[in-house]
Amino acid sequence: MRRLWGRLSSVNVQKAVWALDEAEWAYERLDAGGAHGVVREPAYRAMNPNGLVPTLEEDGFFLWESNAILRYVASQSPALALPTDLRQRAHVEQWVDWQATSFTPAMRDAFWQLFRVADPNRDLIAASLAASEVYAAILDAHLAGRDYAVGESFGIADIALGCAAHRWLNLPAERQERPNLRRWYEHIAVRPGAARALGEPVG
Repeated sequence: MRRLWGRLSSVNVQKAVWALDEAEWAYERLDAGGAHGVVREPAYRAMNPNGLVPTLEEDGFFLWESNAILRYVASQSPALALPTDLRQRAHVEQWVDWQATSFTPAMRDAFWQLFRVADPNRDLIAASLAASEVYAAILDAHLAGRDYAVGESFGIADIALGCAAHRWLNLPAERQERPNLRRWYEHIAVRPGAARALGEPVG
């Protein structure tokens, strides 16, 4: 039995869902976090002491941290296999980590203020959008002339970056147009594996 705990409105859950679907692994997704609760319950904390989502459960094995889940799935899935070339593999790891440490954190305040706060702070939104534009420009420049984030095939770097780009491109705010980022995103977002992960409205 394989279960994935977490609500689809979470960008980190979206990454795990996309990877599992690309790998064609059977699983049950259970809503947790946000309005769904669950994450404060002792049984959930026994699986994930952070009380966050997602958590992957497999017959008594528990794995949290979305990018760790990406790597775990890729290690067993031919569809998402990491490159054998160590330098190319390092670039995959680089972009997966960059998503988690740079791009997504930069847009966090804008996302929360625009979607989750009744009386948004416009100064926080403006600062977050400005910080995010720096990283969007970096990603746009990297994607010039590329169909995929690293190498010639789809992989977990595309999943991590694609979920972040999905949120960025759907924020109800003005953004500078990034043609390479948008072209790449539209190219990977039509994949069958993206349908469930990106199928719900951002918010």
